[in-house]
Order: sequence, then C-alpha cells, then structure tokens
Amino acid sequence: MQDSGFRGEERDSGAVALFVVFSLLCALGLMFPWAASAADYDYHLSPRQVAPDTWVFQGATEDFSLANGGNIVNTGFIVTKTGVLVIDTGPSLRYGQQVREAIRRITALPIVQVVNTHHHPDHFLGNQAYVGLPILALPETAHGEESQGGAFADNMYRMNGEWMRGTEPQPATLTEVPVRLQLGGHDIEFLRLAGHTDGDLAVFDRSTGVLFSGDLVFHDRAPTTPHANIGAWLRNLTVLEALPFKLLVPGHGAPTTDAAPIAQTRDWLQWLEGAMRRGATSGLDMAEMLRQPLPARFATMPLSSREYQRSVSHLFPHLEREMLEGAKP
Repeated sequence: MQDSGFRGEERDSGAVALFVVFSLLCALGLMFPWAASAADYDYHLSPRQVAPDTWVFQGATEDFSLANGGNIVNTGFIVTKTGVLVIDTGPSLRYGQQVREAIRRITALPIVQVVNTHHHPDHFLGNQAYVGLPILALPETAHGEESQGGAFADNMYRMNGEWMRGTEPQPATLTEVPVRLQLGGHDIEFLRLAGHTDGDLAVFDRSTGVLFSGDLVFHDRAPTTPHANIGAWLRNLTVLEALPFKLLVPGHGAPTTDAAPIAQTRDWLQWLEGAMRRGATSGLDMAEMLRQPLPARFATMPLSSREYQRSVSHLFPHLEREMLEGAKP
C-alpha cells in the first residue's frame, strides 16, 4: 500500500509538472500561437533622428523570420512645416500602423505624402496603414505591387506568420513622380533610377542633405538581386555617389555620413557579376557555381552566403543563355 501511495504522489507530482510546463508554453504563445494577443506582435519601433526634421526606423540586417516579423528594412519620415512625408511603409499592416503611432509621438502634423522606393514586400506591404493618403511610386513600382503583391504577401505570411495578420497588398496610388517637390520648407528631389528593380526611386532632401537610397544601396548586408539588372544598378550607384548628400540612408544597414555603403554595394555587384561570367566562360554548371567560395572581405558580411546562392540561382541561367547566344555565328 505504501508503494501504491508513492506512485500516486509521483503521478500527482508529474501532473503538477506538466501543468507548469503547459502554462509556461501557453504564456510564451508556443502551444497555441493563434491565441496570442496583438501586444505580442509589437515591433518596438524607435525612430532615430538623423538630421533636422528627419527620422529613421532601422531594421535588422537579417532575413525574414518569425522572430523579427519582417522588420529588416530601413524606413523613415520627414516632418515639414505643413505635414509629414513617409518614405517606405515596411513589411506589414502592423508595421505601418506602428510607424503611424510613432510619428504621432513626434508630431501632431498630418501625414501628407507617402513614398514607395520600389515594389519589394518589406518596403510597401505597410501601405494599408495609409489608405486614403497619396502613395507615390514609379509606374514600374506600382505595376510590380499590383502584379506581384499577392504572391509577395503569401510568401511573407509563410515566413513571418502572425505578424502579417490582416496584411493585403495596397499598390501605390500616384505614379506621376515630380522631379522636385517643395513641401513645408523642404526641397525634395526624386531620382527615377533602376537596377535593383525595374523602378528604384531615390529621395534626396536638398534642404538637409539626407539621401534615402532605397535598396540601390546596402550597408554591411549582402544585396538582394531577385529583380536586378546589375549593369543599370552599377550605373545608378554612380549617380547617387555624385549627389552632395550629408547623410546616406541605405535600404538596409546603418546610415552613414559618407559614400562607403555605395562603394561596398558596387564592390559586391562587380565581384558577383565577374564571378558568374568567369564561371559561365569556364563551363561551370549551377551546382559548381553554388559551391564557389566567397572572397574574404565578404565572408563575414551578414547573409553573404545565402544571398550569393540566391543570386546564382536566378541570375546565372540568364547569363549562361546570354553568353551562348553571343557565341552563335
């Protein structure tokens, strides 16, 4: 009987232990993630003032994940005398809403203009938070948001989970991009460029010297190339480099007061294109290209191996065809 009683106490202790573990998992949202509250999906956005009237939300130099909710991008805003200009809206409806809340903590002035630098999901899926406001983008960007936005959103749901709840693609509403915009004492120049995508819009505030480059420039993070034209990209890096900016805000990575991120992005692209051309000329197949080592200067750069492999997978076949067609008599 004593033995039976001991087993009963053991069962009771085991049940208590299981209940404690169950409670802890529930509290962490691991057993029933659908029961998590909206408060569990707080990006903790903290705008950093980088120049007069100018703030930046700096994302992580990581890939999309459940841990970061897609917050891997730099977005920003400029507070003018007549209202706020928002530059890129982030990866989700939640992100866009939380940016608006952060802006309200800085100023009571209304948001009067939103800009999408290009059509990649981390830069425009927050557009829903700005419905009813003018959202400006190049025609190529608006087309990409319209034609690819659904697929982008689905993929972001798979990678970021509940962070994306309620997010649907909202394409830009204005595609007649002015060369210059005088807004509340700020002289804003829009540069119609391309290379990272078919349409890359850089925003240069000549009043403060702040250049928002979008994803034409990456800093200490390997560039992504799913829609890249490397030749055009390299040409337009030269355009950006010639601007008299005082502060450069890249699409990903820390802002700087010099052109080092432009040089770094150029270095990566030139090496990438050269490596693939040498591989195609040497008759390497894709599997062999994927196994090629990275130069030492890129080996420790965040996501360098992953982005190299991605770039080879979607750029190398086109380069092979190009070189084969060029060799035909």
